[in-house]
Amino acid sequence: MPKGIKIVRRILDLLPCTLAANARTKLTGLRPTAWVVMSSIADLLIISTLATRSIAMAPLPMSVVACEFAAAIAFFLILDTVKIPAFARLGLS
Repeated sequence: MPKGIKIVRRILDLLPCTLAANARTKLTGLRPTAWVVMSSIADLLIISTLATRSIAMAPLPMSVVACEFAAAIAFFLILDTVKIPAFARLGLS
């Protein structure tokens, strides 16, 4: 697996975990702080630019980066749905 896809996958996998774990309720109903939004956008722009422009890694097609982004969104939605029952069962809510 190329180094670029590993880096893109790692960044896009961490972002949903960070956003979903911050709130005890469904995140889709909460507005994140400006700092979280700005840093998330910066992460996405930086890693996408590095990956598609072949800076410090093999170049990746934009379609691969877009598919990874779509997978991260799907992972976030699943995690956001599952976290409330999981937190309640573990006594974390």
